Amino acid sequence: MPGEYFMDSSVLLYTLSRSDPRSRVAMELLERGGCLSVQVLNEFVNVASRKFKLDWDAIELVLNEIRRLSYPPLALTLATHEMGVEIARRFRYTVYDSMIIASALESGVPVLYSEDMQDGQRIGALTIRNPFRVNRP
Repeated sequence: MPGEYFMDSSVLLYTLSRSDPRSRVAMELLERGGCLSVQVLNEFVNVASRKFKLDWDAIELVLNEIRRLSYPPLALTLATHEMGVEIARRFRYTVYDSMIIASALESGVPVLYSEDMQDGQRIGALTIRNPFRVNRP
């Protein structure tokens, strides 16, 4: 899988909040490419429809733009699921976050950008980073 980083749904969701200062960072990450998974897209759709109250036409437009700018999303496979369950058990992340971590590991990128996970934590060859943290090195 090409790409330098993997994006969590939290990054994509900030692209919808133009008034939030984190939106600029999120848009820059999305525009630079990056990897994501079907799980990330599923979570994005769930929050965009429930919290942001976007209609289905708007959600589809945003999804098309996300897919245009990012690398093709990684599928959720049985192997991804099994790795995700092990990550949830070992590191105590939710099953959903663990599936994203498992996909990021499968993609081979060194960094997973997420606001919702432990900044700086290493899982295998992957480092979790909060892209919105002030004074990021």
